[in-house]
Amino acid sequence: MKLYIKHMVSIRCTMFVRSELEKMGYTDCNVKLGEVVCLDNLTTNQLNHLKEVLHDAGLDVLDDKKSILIERIKNVVVEMVHYLDEFPKTKFSYYLSEKLNYDYTYLSNLFSETEGRTLEHFVLQHKIEKIKELIMYDELNLTEIAFRMHYSSVAHLSNQFKKITGQSPSAFKAMHNRSRLNLEDV
Repeated sequence: MKLYIKHMVSIRCTMFVRSELEKMGYTDCNVKLGEVVCLDNLTTNQLNHLKEVLHDAGLDVLDDKKSILIERIKNVVVEMVHYLDEFPKTKFSYYLSEKLNYDYTYLSNLFSETEGRTLEHFVLQHKIEKIKELIMYDELNLTEIAFRMHYSSVAHLSNQFKKITGQSPSAFKAMHNRSRLNLEDV
């Protein structure tokens, strides 16, 4: 049985879902961002209970194909930007098409029509949130961050950062009460 779950964007979410499944006696489930695969099917009552528990935690089990595909797109972006040790060497459009086995133009158009913003803007917003995180950790300088995030230069990173946040990376770093968005809010 395969379930797709909306707003499941962090390791903590996967741990929560895995824990809830184990409480129900399902220990042979593969849980990853936005997706659960169990060897055995859940009964209708178990599925309804799981949906209720997940909904109370801000997660929702998805039923329709379009919503599932949108959530899968989001999860590929979140995984790529926030959880991979290194950005893929290929263009994002190719990477996404390969991961989901759909034409990028179709995915991009579906995303824009459903979400009311472009896929490129969604990726950029996540990259900026990751850059904020890296700045807050204060382990890398801007040149290293630009390289890690696959920007052609520090100037390019700075321009996009300012376009999204309204301030330069240096101004953000100098702030005392820096904040980031939750991944599910990006």
